Amino acid sequence: MQFEVWAPESGSVVLCTADGRREMERDALRAGWWRTEAEAVDGDLYGFSLDDGPVLPDPRSRRQPDGPDGRSAVVDHDAYAWRSPWAGRGLPGAVLYELHIGTFTPEGTFDAAAERLGHLAGLGITHVELMPVCPFPGTHGWGYEGVSLWAVHEPYGGPEGLKRFVDAAHGQGLAVLLDVVHNHLGPSGNHLPAFGPYFTDTHHTPWGSAVNLDAPGSDEVRDYLLGSALAWLRDYRLDGLRLDAVHALADGRALTFLEELSASVDALASELGRPLGLVAESDLCDPRTTTPRSEGGIGLHAQWNDDFHHALHTALTGECQGYYADFAKAPLGGLAKTLTRAFFHDGTYSSFRGRAHGRPVDPARSPAHRFVGYAQTHDQIGNRAQGDRLAAGLSPGLQACTAALVLTSPFTPMLFMGEEWGAVTPWQFFTAHTDPGLARAVREGRRREFAAHGWAEEDIPDPQDPATRDRSCLDWEEPGRAPHSRLLAWYRELIALRQALPDLSDPDLASVKAAYDEEARWIAFRRGDLRVAVNLSGEPAAVPLGTGRHRGGGGRVLAAWEPVEAPGADGVLHLPGESCVVLADR
Repeated sequence: MQFEVWAPESGSVVLCTADGRREMERDALRAGWWRTEAEAVDGDLYGFSLDDGPVLPDPRSRRQPDGPDGRSAVVDHDAYAWRSPWAGRGLPGAVLYELHIGTFTPEGTFDAAAERLGHLAGLGITHVELMPVCPFPGTHGWGYEGVSLWAVHEPYGGPEGLKRFVDAAHGQGLAVLLDVVHNHLGPSGNHLPAFGPYFTDTHHTPWGSAVNLDAPGSDEVRDYLLGSALAWLRDYRLDGLRLDAVHALADGRALTFLEELSASVDALASELGRPLGLVAESDLCDPRTTTPRSEGGIGLHAQWNDDFHHALHTALTGECQGYYADFAKAPLGGLAKTLTRAFFHDGTYSSFRGRAHGRPVDPARSPAHRFVGYAQTHDQIGNRAQGDRLAAGLSPGLQACTAALVLTSPFTPMLFMGEEWGAVTPWQFFTAHTDPGLARAVREGRRREFAAHGWAEEDIPDPQDPATRDRSCLDWEEPGRAPHSRLLAWYRELIALRQALPDLSDPDLASVKAAYDEEARWIAFRRGDLRVAVNLSGEPAAVPLGTGRHRGGGGRVLAAWEPVEAPGADGVLHLPGESCVVLADR
């Protein structure tokens, strides 16, 4: 077997295996690379010693059986026998479901999560979006402090566990996306700086020095990230990647890393004969993120739409702190704008940022499925002081309204695990750092952060306390109890409607029309021959729908949270408080 490693600043590199130490030679064809041949089979441990230093894991390690600081292990990807034939499933028409392996079940493993996939298939989900699974210190964590970007967290089940999970998902007809973090690596177990200029002080980020995408040595760093991305898609048969915080990728090169990644993934999709997707988390409100490369864009396939979330959240809760301030002034108006134009900030002033922000979306050129719409995500729940979900403060009726707005919107809808039954278990920030100093810094930093917003120290969950993670696990007995069971049935009904009625998956953003009454707290919008009306007020609302295609009322009720009659001859819909309805014109 050939072992190789990029270590351009080292004077010597030694391969260390169970059989001893072997001096590596410089690769005459690739500057900075070292190579050697050695006998090895699946599971064999190895590492590299640079300039007679300690044995370090391989930057391209496929497995870290003893954690980020341990030796790497050889993985034979051809040894796994895939069971489920899979032709792939594209993003257009998708219903996404964000899932954290460590808290989806109390066991917190791939195999335990796979046993619950029938629930997702029965719900109507098409794509499972896994939160990061790269190795990180300890057993439990969110995964955003991962290292070893080619490997899989061992407590979850390691490489074999991920393959079994993907195989089981495909057997249920579910595609699988993976959240990957290219903008930073965890502070603990990150050995990349010892090997070469993987980071640069040319740019700085909230996590410190930036990943080196444009400084000297960046060709190899970009190749490292590209190789990792393609390996997930090829070796694990994943259907796409969610790219964390792409706005934090400091990249001044003419051909950006994201464009290069987009082109590489499209080429791999052509090679494999199945669709592959890239979904960006971006704070830029820039439609060029998902504009095809042929039209001058970056060419990613979809992006999360926080503007839709913020407008919806303020309309539901009345919260106005931080970045919610811009939306809280007229939340129904903001919701109507995002439903018809995707972004709220499309060049408008953002008080949170203290400047104008965003760029307009051309509804005639930007299919709505390029924008992912949601009411809850790991960030929007977990970054709250106590990790409280919407269900902790909203009535079942308002939760039903939330479902209607997300699942009948023009966007690609996404749910956060447990949302479909109104889970009341919190989803809190938790870690299991093995470094006492880092653990203390994280705990104290979390408390300082929320103390500045008026929270008492004792009310902030300790991220290092195992109970914090345990509280965040889903309670799988909830879906069988009222009121959760009714809400779950409503989610199933709405997803089934979305998949059965072409108007609800129509990507024509320009055709979406919306009306609202800020004071009465109702909003209504049209999707082809369908209309959706939502009353967020506790009082009944008279919603005028007589300006539609079939003036004078009529139509059919397709789905309603509370009993409601179709509009009469006056075209007015009488909608109960905290309720919603989907109507067909004929």
